Amino acid sequence: MSAKQPRILVSNDDGYFSEGLQALVEAVTPLGEVWVVAPDREQSAASHAISLHRPLRIKEVRERWFAVDGTPADSAYLAINHLLKDDRPAIMVSGINHGANLAEDVMYSGTVAAAMEGALLGVPAIAFSLVARGQFDFGPAARFARSLVASALARPLPPKMLLNVNIPGGVEPDGYVVTRQGRHTYGYEVVEKVDPRGRKYYWIGGSEYQHEDIPGSDCNAVHLDKRISVTPLHFELTDHGRKGELAGWKLDGYSRHEPDGA
Repeated sequence: MSAKQPRILVSNDDGYFSEGLQALVEAVTPLGEVWVVAPDREQSAASHAISLHRPLRIKEVRERWFAVDGTPADSAYLAINHLLKDDRPAIMVSGINHGANLAEDVMYSGTVAAAMEGALLGVPAIAFSLVARGQFDFGPAARFARSLVASALARPLPPKMLLNVNIPGGVEPDGYVVTRQGRHTYGYEVVEKVDPRGRKYYWIGGSEYQHEDIPGSDCNAVHLDKRISVTPLHFELTDHGRKGELAGWKLDGYSRHEPDGA
């Protein structure tokens, strides 16, 4: 009897119909039993929103391929806790995103949020993004995704593993680098317009991209070295260095206590 194939969950934030998702599915199909559970429409920059105040609907597009009328995090949650609850995935992959998810992008990215939700639920997860605009050749990104996922499946993985992968577009990448998060900005422009009824409306988000030159960062690897960045992420957001500074604050009417176990 042949060994059971590992189950691979695929999601994204660009929608179940996107070219990047199709490329990722084709890349990992030789590695296991692939299930797709993804939003039914584009959800870029949806971050980690979860729908608590309305019901969600799941549409079966074809065998093991589902569209969810919710966010990327909704898709991961429904996949792991409902559709695949009796046989959880060995790994979850999200993407391939149509655009970068570098540096602070991870705070807004629906692609990363889908993978993060999987990791929070105990399924090791990897988010893949192609750093390009306009012209998207997913071939190099898909090839790297297949190699990385194959390597991941060949070893025991921590259940809350979360990797954020960015592949430079327009070139054949010069290998990969294990990186840290960098820092960048698209500018802070707010464009004010007036609609036909005389009411003001606003577009947020600039287009003046700049990144800091931080050695070892994801931005440097992709933009300067034209290499793939692989950044391990975790959920601990505590600023431990700032805890000591806060200990010196004096609040009138309140005494400060040491935390349990300190």
